[in-house]
Amino acid sequence: MIQFILQNWRPLLWSAGILVVAIAAAYVARAIVFWALKRFDRRKGDVVGHSLVKHGKGPTRWIFPLLAILCVLPGLPLPHNLMSALEHITGIGLIAAIAWLAILLVDVTSDVLSDRYRIDVADNLMARRVQTQFQVLHHIVVVLVAVIAVSVMLMTFPAINHIGMSVLASAGLASLVVGMAMKGTLENLIAGVQIAFTQPFRMGDAVVIEGEWGWIEEIGTMFVVVRIWDLRRLVLPLSYFLQHSFQNWTRTSAELLGYTYLYTDYTVPVDAVRAELRRICESTALWGGKVCGVQVSDSDRYTMQLRALMDARNSGDAWDLRCLVREKLIDFLQKNYPGSLPRYRGEFETTSANGALQKEENGPQGGRGQAMLPETSVR
Repeated sequence: MIQFILQNWRPLLWSAGILVVAIAAAYVARAIVFWALKRFDRRKGDVVGHSLVKHGKGPTRWIFPLLAILCVLPGLPLPHNLMSALEHITGIGLIAAIAWLAILLVDVTSDVLSDRYRIDVADNLMARRVQTQFQVLHHIVVVLVAVIAVSVMLMTFPAINHIGMSVLASAGLASLVVGMAMKGTLENLIAGVQIAFTQPFRMGDAVVIEGEWGWIEEIGTMFVVVRIWDLRRLVLPLSYFLQHSFQNWTRTSAELLGYTYLYTDYTVPVDAVRAELRRICESTALWGGKVCGVQVSDSDRYTMQLRALMDARNSGDAWDLRCLVREKLIDFLQKNYPGSLPRYRGEFETTSANGALQKEENGPQGGRGQAMLPETSVR
């Protein structure tokens, strides 16, 4: 090795100098390109330019120098063996960089779709549909690009042909073993494709799963993350959603009906409660503006059940509206009709001194019987 360097030190030194200048020029060109993109982004606020700057720093750090090396490499005065080794190494690096660039383009497309189809607005059904499909396809494309890039890099080695022939000869057994070993992984990948196109749920959907209420926060290659209402995260495999039932509150529309129950005495004026509910709904922006009503939904010996039904634009507003209506109606009854709150009625029987049986009822005003007499029974 030392003898080779001593014999070829002039062409090696000259080649190293050319490579250093080429790499430096590539980094200067990269800096100019990113400066222009940042300047354009500040002026126009373009999503594409911002996304290129955000995701392109990593790939271009390798792509620009590799392209510069490939441009100057044929003209370098290097021995054939060293030239072949450098071309092989540079080619492998360029394949990896191109794969990284392909993933960058997918990320840029994702940012453009996220900006065009926003899910933080009121009417976001179409946006959630598009983002759900693309997010699942995004993960699949990344995996395919990585597999293809590794395969192409391995194919640049001559020994890979013999390995490929051996693998091809045992493809049946190998596929069976791999299929059994990766059953869960393949099942989740297939489930991801099915979910992307059938869409039983989408990004941002309000769902009830395993008795927990939350929102679909992330759809990965193998799992789904559900953000629970108390900020916990429920992580489930993709195949779970094809094998178990779950509630989707925003499958076709974000609008929901909210309800709350009140238990009152039979003397409550239902029309007054109905008018108060209308006033409460009209005073808040949480109400959807379509449904507002009170019905006597049930009754028993002691109480009457009132159901207040309202509509809201989304699940969060529906929950807040239910709590608000419950609080306001209870306050309304306490202030205006305190006698209409739930009460128990009873009849007391007492025995007088001469043994006569006397009755005294607990009426609407809650009167007291002669509870101090020694022989008292309650019926």
